[in-house]
Amino acid sequence: MNWPGPLPAGVVVDLDDTAYPQAAYLRGAAAAVGRAAARAGLDGGALSRALRAELAAGSDRGGTIDRALAGCGVPPGRAAELLPALVAAFTAYRPRRLPTYPGVPAALAALRVRYPLACLTDGNPTIQRAKLAATGLADAFDAVVITDELGGRAARKPNPEGLRRVAELLGLPAQDLVVVGDRPGKDMAVAAAVGARSIRVRTGEHAHAPDDPPAMLVLSDLAAVVPLLCPGALPIGY
Repeated sequence: MNWPGPLPAGVVVDLDDTAYPQAAYLRGAAAAVGRAAARAGLDGGALSRALRAELAAGSDRGGTIDRALAGCGVPPGRAAELLPALVAAFTAYRPRRLPTYPGVPAALAALRVRYPLACLTDGNPTIQRAKLAATGLADAFDAVVITDELGGRAARKPNPEGLRRVAELLGLPAQDLVVVGDRPGKDMAVAAAVGARSIRVRTGEHAHAPDDPPAMLVLSDLAAVVPLLCPGALPIGY
């Protein structure tokens, strides 16, 4: 497979479910909520399992802890009393280590040799920076933009403000970038919003979501991007 047309001037990579499996982070966060629930006198193991099930059904839906409490039979009044501490336990969770997908550190290093490289990610800034540290990728990029720092949830992809900020930091026109990500409705959509190109990787929670909007190319994972964007480079070995 060859890259269609001129190569990009810079590469932008999503974090969650593109560079590492977000489920690994969510399992740890759900366990932290379970420990907080146990301290409050609930069955922490049951709540942790219920929360993992809610997160597996859609990790970016709101109210996951509320529904997990209801699923465990916690009365509404008691749930409302416990919710602030449980949400705080979720957001305060800091993993020591998170696994990347196979070949990701080497792939990012190879891309950075040839291109200015940035990470564009949505979410609570403290949490996203903790994920970067736990994956060992905090220093893998020339620039990191966390959209929530630009305007909260409203600035998240597909809002193009974050990608425009990446372009500014890299000193490149936004339309000359290529965005690599796992979610068509976010990563492909934000690229389309500024006239940039995109590569979809079929990893993580949204691997089987419809190609809407479509990417220029669809690949198996981030490591597969290297031979495409770096002609002559050897495939990343696992």
